[in-house]
Amino acid sequence: MKLDMDALRAKLDRFKNQGDRSNSFWRPTEGKQVVRIVPWSERPENPFIEMYFHYLGNRTHLSPKSYGKPDPIAEFGEHLRGDGGKDAWQQAKPFFPKLRTLVPVVVRGEEDKGVRFWSFGKTVLVDLLSFIDDEDYGDITDIETGRDIVVDYTPEEKSDTNFAKTKVRPKPNQSPLSDDDELVEKWTTDQPVFKSLFKEHTYEELKSFLERYLDPEGSESGPSSVATETLSPDTEEEEEETPAPKKSKKPAKSTVDKVAADFDTMFASDDD
Repeated sequence: MKLDMDALRAKLDRFKNQGDRSNSFWRPTEGKQVVRIVPWSERPENPFIEMYFHYLGNRTHLSPKSYGKPDPIAEFGEHLRGDGGKDAWQQAKPFFPKLRTLVPVVVRGEEDKGVRFWSFGKTVLVDLLSFIDDEDYGDITDIETGRDIVVDYTPEEKSDTNFAKTKVRPKPNQSPLSDDDELVEKWTTDQPVFKSLFKEHTYEELKSFLERYLDPEGSESGPSSVATETLSPDTEEEEEETPAPKKSKKPAKSTVDKVAADFDTMFASDDD
């Protein structure tokens, strides 16, 4: 059987381009933009990809919870919360990972940039799923009878709340993903390799990062797993989950000793 050299070259180019991860993500800018959700090449029947991230200081780390693995930072949060009341919950909350949903999209007017991943929080996810569940809209992701989506983004500084706002609205008319069959084939198969976009740290690496984060002397917090500005929870839908600060912040001085002591207590047996 003769090799399909064009397909192999396309795959090679796709892997080479993984070095600049920012090209694999799309983030709305102020005003209205139009996107089309594309079937995810790795799971065409469901393009909504749920991932969990830690936002501590100015670092963003992928939570192993995303792949069903133990997460030492979340475990520490559970330890802090214990059976305590509201104060314990508030102290523990920063250590629980935040859910983000990603979908592959083509941005209208920027089709030459190919498929990119759009990340959003709970409110946008619920809105999109509600449209899909509405018989007046149906499967808005279908490549033949789906719908483009208008994304209306208001940045934090121009919002009437303390958070940026993202509103979504499907176009009233159904339309194909593209009239060009070759483009449809390209967009549904030639997508960024998803698992290569996020650094997967080991349990011990995340534990070490947490220990450095809790250091009151302000030691370096280690490598980030993805650019913070790409997936930072700065939209309105994250309000109920308490958005992470945009600038590096550590626990208040008055709580550092107690939190550090809790860390030592929880992980002491691991170091024996």
